[in-house]
Amino acid sequence: MNEVFKALSHPARRRMVAMLRDGPLASGDIASRFDMAWPTVTAHLSALKAAGLVETEKEGASVRYRLVISAVEEALAFMMDLMGTGEGLAAPETEENNA
Repeated sequence: MNEVFKALSHPARRRMVAMLRDGPLASGDIASRFDMAWPTVTAHLSALKAAGLVETEKEGASVRYRLVISAVEEALAFMMDLMGTGEGLAAPETEENNA
């Protein structure tokens, strides 16, 4: 879970995740929407992949990125639980919680 939040801490990566909500995109399509060098875009996409937020699929010479909805849902459930608005990842019962 820490890797997910670390990956989402950068605004460019949050924007990439938002772009992928509508469906898979080729890396070139993602890169064309940012004013940054190709290696920087690749590094951001790699961070999202390492966190399990996106997965890749080779399509010829291109790489397509797809959002992993389950990872996003898990992060959202955690945040909702922290805010007390959901039944996400509730803290496990311990003696300290019951005291």
